[in-house]
Amino acid sequence: MSVEGIILHHGEAHGVTLHQTRVDYLVTAEHSKQCSLFEFTVAPGFNTGAHYHTKIEEIFYVLEGELDLRCGERTIRGGPGTCVFVPPGAAHAFGNSGSAPGRMLLITAPPGHERYFDELRDLIARGKPDPDALAKLRAKYDTVQLAALTPG
Repeated sequence: MSVEGIILHHGEAHGVTLHQTRVDYLVTAEHSKQCSLFEFTVAPGFNTGAHYHTKIEEIFYVLEGELDLRCGERTIRGGPGTCVFVPPGAAHAFGNSGSAPGRMLLITAPPGHERYFDELRDLIARGKPDPDALAKLRAKYDTVQLAALTPG
């Protein structure tokens, strides 16, 4: 039996664009039983809005630029090398209040959050999402929204 991993060069990953924010899928549930790994290029004005997950834990790691990162009651403006760990149940958000894009890695465990991004892309492609449809999608993917998403 052969065991294969994946090797990707920058720009080779597939993913989705949510308004002007790009999410590249580096490692997904198709590849790993432990986690998913995404690279975000976060557009100015984008903000996820505060939310929490009951089962998912996340790690944010800023690569370039500066991003607004919230975990619990703390919000910081973090530059390259800033790392934030978000346990299940902790309110959190990320966004970009600056004028230039920022880049970060996002690790989610368990894996599979790429399915949420795929369905969110499809929902917003039809225009401004119906709030009930958006709430239903978030509930399906263990996301309890506390404040509105700002698409940027």
